[in-house]
Amino acid sequence: MGLVDSPTGRGNRKKGRRRSKRIGFHLDMTPMVDVAFLLLTFFMLTTTFSKANTMEINIPPEKAEVKVAESNVMTLRIADNVMAYCSLGNEVPRKIPLYDSRDVRQTGLSGELRQLLRQQTAANPKLVIVVKISDKAKYRHLVDIIDELNLMKIDRFSLDDYTDQDAQEIQRAI
Repeated sequence: MGLVDSPTGRGNRKKGRRRSKRIGFHLDMTPMVDVAFLLLTFFMLTTTFSKANTMEINIPPEKAEVKVAESNVMTLRIADNVMAYCSLGNEVPRKIPLYDSRDVRQTGLSGELRQLLRQQTAANPKLVIVVKISDKAKYRHLVDIIDELNLMKIDRFSLDDYTDQDAQEIQRAI
């Protein structure tokens, strides 16, 4: 704790000058350091470290070319933040809301889009889903789509560039 030293006696006085008394003060910091290290170790041992949320994506070799029949390809285009456009083969794209209108936080894909994905993959086990996202759409939409595909155990999907031809296909749907 604290200890105060006070001088005793009147021994060292010089003529005419009076020297002020200095009181020595010594503070023992050991208990405070002990408490600090105790708190530090307590919080280090009791906190849990959060694991990074990652998604594993297997990327095929760059030079490998996979040929798939056109009837086994479903293209999912996202042009903006509201609608998704699905087409099977060369069909005219079908306009589907990306999120439910009553879902304010947009925490998952719309029920209609989920149902379409389930039906198509159940009807055709060789179906490959090609996801194309415009620069105007948010990155979060891509993450939501890949997350939904993983939750539905759909592992045959591909990511592709959004081109001007895709924009023309979307114009056919409107």
